[in-house]
Amino acid sequence: MIDQVEENFRGMWRELLPVGRYEATGGYRRHAWTTADGECRAWFREQALKRGLTYEVDRNGNQWAWYGDPAAGDAIVTGSHLDSVPDGGAYDGPLGVVSAFAALDALRERGTATGGRPLAIVNFGDEEGARFGVACVGSRLMAGVLEPGHARALRDQDGVLLGDAMERAGHDPFAIGRDDDRLGRIGAYVELHVEQGRNLGDAPVGVASAIWPHGRWRFDFHGEANHAGTTRLEDRRDPMLAYAATVLNAREQARLAGALATFGKISVEPNGTNAIASRVTAWLDSRAADSDTLDMLVKEIIEQSGAEVTRESFTPVVEFDRPLRDRLAARLGGVPVLPTGAGHDAGILASAVPTAMLFVRNPTGVSHSPAEHAEEADCLAGVTALASVLEDLL
Repeated sequence: MIDQVEENFRGMWRELLPVGRYEATGGYRRHAWTTADGECRAWFREQALKRGLTYEVDRNGNQWAWYGDPAAGDAIVTGSHLDSVPDGGAYDGPLGVVSAFAALDALRERGTATGGRPLAIVNFGDEEGARFGVACVGSRLMAGVLEPGHARALRDQDGVLLGDAMERAGHDPFAIGRDDDRLGRIGAYVELHVEQGRNLGDAPVGVASAIWPHGRWRFDFHGEANHAGTTRLEDRRDPMLAYAATVLNAREQARLAGALATFGKISVEPNGTNAIASRVTAWLDSRAADSDTLDMLVKEIIEQSGAEVTRESFTPVVEFDRPLRDRLAARLGGVPVLPTGAGHDAGILASAVPTAMLFVRNPTGVSHSPAEHAEEADCLAGVTALASVLEDLL
C-alpha cells in the first residue's frame, strides 16, 4: 500500500474518532437520528465530495457515494455503518466505512478503479438498533424485510417515534420502504468489519462464511407496585423475581444448547429504590448455529418465564454467496473462512443481492465495548485486502 493511502486512512480515523465519544466511559453514543449521528453523516458526505464522488441519500436514509454512473447497474458496493451501541467501541461499523474510502483511494492511485462497473460506498442507517430496538433498520427497509408502518411506530426510551426522529433530522419518514430500484443497481456487496471474537488467530484478515440465526424478544413481567419497607415478603407480587429466574434459566439453557442468550437491557416501573416494581421489561438477544436450536432455546426460555413475550426482530441463518465468498478467499490467498454470531447489513442484503464479508483481526475479542480494538497494521492490511477484492470484482 502506498504511503498516501495510509495517511488518508489515518486522517479519516482521526477526524471520526472524537464524534459521539462519551468521555465518562470512553465509549461511543452515536445513536440513530441524533446529533452525533448527524455529525457522522456530515463526515461521510464530506469524504464523498472531497473525492469528487456522486453523493446521495436514499429513501430509507442510507448514504451513498458513487464512483461511476449510479444508474449504470451491476455496481460493486462496499461500506458498513457509523452508528454505535451505547458506549460501544470505535471500530464496529466505522472501520468498514473508513476502509472503503481508503480502498477506493488505493484503486484510484493505481489507476485500477475504472473496470467498467460503478463502485459505491454506503453508510447504512441505524444498524445497531440501539435507540429504537430493531437492528439494521436502513438495510431492512431497503430490502423490504421491515414494514414501513412498523418502523415509523418504533419508539425510543423517551417515547420518541422513529418517524418523528427522522423528520426532525430532515428525512421524510413516509418515503421509507423497499427500494427495488436501488437493489437493482447492485451487482455485489462486500462489507469489511472488525472481528467480534478471537477466531482469526495469526491471520490479520478473514472471510465470513455465514451468520448465525438471531433475534430479539421483549419480555414483560407484570407485578404489583408496593412499599419496599412495609410489604411482607409473602404479600408481594414482585416481577423482579421472575425476571431474575429467567436470566439464570436463559444462561443455563443456552449452555446446554451450545448457543447464546443474553438479557442486556432492562426497564423497571416505577423504578424507585424503595418501591417494589409493578413491571419489568427486559430484552433477550439469542443466537445459535442453526434455526432449530435457536427455536427450541427461545421456546424453553419463554415457557419457563411466565412473561408476556413479543418478538421484535428475527434474522434467519445467512449463508453468504458461495461463489463470491470463494472468490474473495482465493483472491486473498487462502485466508481463514469462518462463521459469525453477529448480525450485519450484509446479512440483511443477502436475501436480495450477492453479499460477502471481510473480517479484520481483533486481538482482545472484545466488541460493543470501549475496549474494542484492532491494531493499525491489521486495519491497513484490511484496506489492502478490500482494495484487492474490489479490484478483482471491478
